[in-house]
Amino acid sequence: YLRSEYQGCERTKGMQVLNLGREFEMQSMKETEKIKGYTDRLLGIANRVRLLGKDFPDERIVQKILVTIPEKYESKISALEESKDLSTITLGELINALQAQEQRRMLRQ
Repeated sequence: YLRSEYQGCERTKGMQVLNLGREFEMQSMKETEKIKGYTDRLLGIANRVRLLGKDFPDERIVQKILVTIPEKYESKISALEESKDLSTITLGELINALQAQEQRRMLRQ
């Protein structure tokens, strides 16, 4: 009985991880959204996957952010590419750099 119950739980967990992976892939940053709101959304999904016992590397989140943020951040991404290897940038470094640009843009308005 316990084995069948455990296997059912594992199957349910697997489906949850699959659904969260789909949800993560479907995310994109809205034009009016703040960096913090978007990254919090992505981290929330990643942390739910991690709570289910599956690995979810920060590199995957970094790649997602780089590919899905609006064009207005393109100059910052280019500057980061020139100053360091984007394959080694940490999630914290990326978020800090994008938030700094966002704040500068808001001050100019």
